[in-house]
Amino acid sequence: MKICIVTLPLHTNYGGILQAYALQTVLERMGHRVELLNKPLNRGASIFSLLYVTLKRVALRCCGRKDELPTDWWRKMREDAKICRHTNGFIRQYIHCRFVNRVEELSADDFDAMVVGSDQIWRRIYPFWGTIEHAFLDFTDGWRVKRVAYAASFGREDVSEYSEEEQLHCAAYLRSFDAVSVREESGVELCANWDVKASCVLDPTLLLDRVDYLSLIERASARAHEGELFHYFLDNDEALQRMVNAIAEHFQWRPFKVNGEVENDRAPIEERIQPPVEEWLDAFRSSRAVVTDSFHACVFSIIFDKPFLVCVNEMRGINRLESLLAKFGLEDRLVASSQWREKADLLCVAPGVGEQWNRLKVESLAFLTDVVGSV
Repeated sequence: MKICIVTLPLHTNYGGILQAYALQTVLERMGHRVELLNKPLNRGASIFSLLYVTLKRVALRCCGRKDELPTDWWRKMREDAKICRHTNGFIRQYIHCRFVNRVEELSADDFDAMVVGSDQIWRRIYPFWGTIEHAFLDFTDGWRVKRVAYAASFGREDVSEYSEEEQLHCAAYLRSFDAVSVREESGVELCANWDVKASCVLDPTLLLDRVDYLSLIERASARAHEGELFHYFLDNDEALQRMVNAIAEHFQWRPFKVNGEVENDRAPIEERIQPPVEEWLDAFRSSRAVVTDSFHACVFSIIFDKPFLVCVNEMRGINRLESLLAKFGLEDRLVASSQWREKADLLCVAPGVGEQWNRLKVESLAFLTDVVGSV
């Protein structure tokens, strides 16, 4: 069976890249041919379109508008190429992408099945494919394909970000799916509100074994890290840095991080380059403990059986963290940065959830096998 994975576009987000890699790997091991829908990064401008846009924006600037000139666009494109060079290298090597600018470029006979997920593909504020309805496969209306959602996430415990019209449309499209699974328990209830039965399954990264990720590290000869306390924050701030420094001093550990200042336009380009995916993975393997605000950093702390604390990140949503931790009985790992001392001892205690992980993995793989089958 030829399967298309529809997820958020892959660029520099480690978790997003690895969940896509994991889902593709699992489906391929079942015997399927898999392609992942991805968006080109700053690609596709012809010399004629560039000339047209340049003249148009120069004219607009003469009229008082401060539109960005294409020279700025070209500068950003060159910067993006540098920032993403390592993560793009991993994507090129390991993930079979079909690059399209719009989902309308696909046709009905391209695939036998469409698998939506994982990550926050149903978060309304992330309509990377143009409209949120595209994440519910509205563009396949009338196609004779199997439609599956695997570990899709709304990113929230409600759909208040959706308009009433969007809710009606998305619910109707979701009811046409052959099978639906979500990543959070709250997603089961949200689907039920749309008259859709959904199962709660593991994030795809948890469907692979630790040895699978160790293999990636070894093949890349990832450089060794000097330090014991790995800190990885999607939204770093002074409070989190004070916490890291205090923890390091408390345990006499050296702190280290593996991520660039990707979104900081004011930082030098060398500091914005995202390190290799394998280097990020090796940080979990080689560290003594992890502090983070990232969902997937929690996942890989579990996979590598490393002590960890996860800080509350209201902006990106707490529900997905709470749901993940509850699956493994690790709710006590969630902490406010100012209260880390109350849970400091947990940084010396590994999760030790292998038995629970194996059980959940079997259940989640059974969902995929029942829906798409093995060849």
